[in-house]
Amino acid sequence: MTGTKDRQNSTAVTCTVHVSHSSQATAQAAKPQRTIVVYGIPDGLLEDDIMTDILMIHFQKAKNKGGDVEDIVYPTPTKGVAYITFEDRQENVLAKAEHHLQDKRLPVDCPLKVSLYGESVFICVSCLLDLSILREKNTLEDLVEDLRKNFTALSFGTLHSNGQITVQGPFSSIHSLQNKLALKVHNSLSKSDVKSGRKESKADHRSNTKPAKSDLSLEVSNNFVQSTKKEGLIVALDTDIYLYMKTFKEKMYQKSLEKCGVNSYEVRDGEITTIYLDNDPSNPSLGQLELAKSMVEYMAADLQSCLRKERLSLEGFSRVEKHKHEQACENVNSQYPHVLVLPYSTYIDIIGTSSDIYEFTQQVNKMVRHFQKDSWR
Repeated sequence: MTGTKDRQNSTAVTCTVHVSHSSQATAQAAKPQRTIVVYGIPDGLLEDDIMTDILMIHFQKAKNKGGDVEDIVYPTPTKGVAYITFEDRQENVLAKAEHHLQDKRLPVDCPLKVSLYGESVFICVSCLLDLSILREKNTLEDLVEDLRKNFTALSFGTLHSNGQITVQGPFSSIHSLQNKLALKVHNSLSKSDVKSGRKESKADHRSNTKPAKSDLSLEVSNNFVQSTKKEGLIVALDTDIYLYMKTFKEKMYQKSLEKCGVNSYEVRDGEITTIYLDNDPSNPSLGQLELAKSMVEYMAADLQSCLRKERLSLEGFSRVEKHKHEQACENVNSQYPHVLVLPYSTYIDIIGTSSDIYEFTQQVNKMVRHFQKDSWR
């Protein structure tokens, strides 16, 4: 038994997955061992061409374990992220513990994070964390410093007075960060519940009234990608991976859950979809629940390793032009049955293997040009 719920309320941990959608970045798929992802670049401080030049200089210096740079893709649809391709395979640049962008044209030194460009939908995740709920039990500055030390693959922005901070990095690291924070909140609330429970029990003994349900516990249950139910487990996925899995692996997905005797429902919150897994009441078993979680995670990881996404922008297009692109995608989709097309108001997302989406977009562009020629006649 499965269901899907779209959440409209705000979230305490909002993660938005950004990937490269330009044809330049798609071309990097053929050079994954020579391309790195750089994040933490100060956005808006300098002109794009100047920042590109500074990045070029930094990653060609021997002291930064760089090499001859073949190409730089900057800016990208994800703010603060660049893709740098070297002429030769460069692993040394990843081995350098810290990268600091230093140049007289920059007002301050800027710490950078780098990772190898993988053949995956999840190139970089930009995550807005709201840590304000932890303010009562923690000094947020100390908490952020602790997170920096424990999640070295992530780039942390400035902590704002409202408790919000932007974090960038690989999806797997962001996911681990989410789980750590969710556990911290859950443990914090559990301790609070114990204390409040003692007070409430005394009050109940005196007044014989039932205490109201805590709004705070509801908020945490809704806002964190972590189940507060002891009998339930969760799986957090990128929404695109979830949609691809449900479109092309639905039977396998359902069969896996049924085999384990597990029910599920999904909550879509923008770019992140959370799958909540619960035991069938007639067959409660934590072992089966954990097995179901592992099977779903394995399916998602398998897709993550081979899928890519291309975005066709429709910004500034007329209604007729948008329709032509949508029609072209629909026509071409019949030739590529394993490509998922997701049309939105200002863009169309195309998800599939690297080779499929490259050929798919070429065919779509060719068909759109054909439509335009016909309209001119």
